[in-house]
Amino acid sequence: MDEKGLSREEVLRLLEEYRKQDMSYSSGRILGSMCTCSHPLAREVYCSFLESNLGDPGLFRGTRDLESRVIGMLGALMGNADARGHIVTGGTEANLMAMRAARNMSETKKPEIIVPRSAHFSFRKAADILRLELREAELDDNYRVDTSSVSDLISDDTVAVVGVAGTTELGMIDPIPELSEICLEEGIHLHVDAAFGGFIIPFLREAGYELPEFDFRLPGVSSITVDPHKMGLAPIPSGCILFRDESSLDAMSIDTPYLTEKQQSTIVGTRTGASAAATWAVMKHMGREGYRKLALKVMGVTFKLLEGLRGLGYIPVTEPELNIVAFNHPSIPPGELAGLLESRGWAVSVASCPPAIRVVLMPHIREEHIEIFLEDLEGLI
Repeated sequence: MDEKGLSREEVLRLLEEYRKQDMSYSSGRILGSMCTCSHPLAREVYCSFLESNLGDPGLFRGTRDLESRVIGMLGALMGNADARGHIVTGGTEANLMAMRAARNMSETKKPEIIVPRSAHFSFRKAADILRLELREAELDDNYRVDTSSVSDLISDDTVAVVGVAGTTELGMIDPIPELSEICLEEGIHLHVDAAFGGFIIPFLREAGYELPEFDFRLPGVSSITVDPHKMGLAPIPSGCILFRDESSLDAMSIDTPYLTEKQQSTIVGTRTGASAAATWAVMKHMGREGYRKLALKVMGVTFKLLEGLRGLGYIPVTEPELNIVAFNHPSIPPGELAGLLESRGWAVSVASCPPAIRVVLMPHIREEHIEIFLEDLEGLI
């Protein structure tokens, strides 16, 4: 830090130079991210609540009330208006909290968790931090978790089973109803990672899509991760962890003697209230109708890309369930193809299971972006 400060104008000028190095969602060139442009209203509200701290909620009672209302709305969307939880930084923190609750509610000295091979890397973080043995279940031919593999892995030390509603790489929905039955019978915590799918599956179902149930309507589901900063259009960071009831939060609660509330169940202490306020604002503004229209829009763009890829001779890995398309070139390996696309200004990602180019059709992607993308792909055939 310099002895004498810079002027406001000079600071902003320098910041603009750094910002120019960043890609922008609005360009339509970010194709591999599950995040997107936040809603303008959500950005405005976020800035107005920057000073609120939900780590000491007694000082910010209005913001705490907004968080409770968001949890109520998301719980109702997930089939349980009485769900309990918190707005957190994102899916990683939410998944970590779910595994912590499951571990704390068990009595085993050697806790194990079972996750699909397609599970998000945050579960490896959770296993490392919480000293959990992580066991990976195999996938079926459609890249969903094989429930027979899950059953084979269950032991007396299993504290949680994870199913994914919208896998990170392919957007597939695991057979959560079958996992629910297994976990009910075994008395095991079932966590559903719907960080991606939670804000699109319910609205596609309302619009007539035949997608499986995945939430608290299934009696075996104990907790759910949902990320409003993905398809919910909330600002980054805005994640959510939902539990079926208060007992899971109680299992993680610790004393906080010098704060306005004397117990805390979240992982972080100081916690922005801006995310909760902005999520409340965008959900109230969009309504179910707005999110249904958004879900149908991104699926329309998804199928446009799928049709174009097939027309060019590219090979889709799966039939998309959600707004993710994974595909391969007939002869160019996916890593090399990703590099060629990057040289043309496209930011795609490469899936690992199976290896493929992965494109996430988030709300910032429009049909005209896909047309330009397909033109560049055509030049590589």
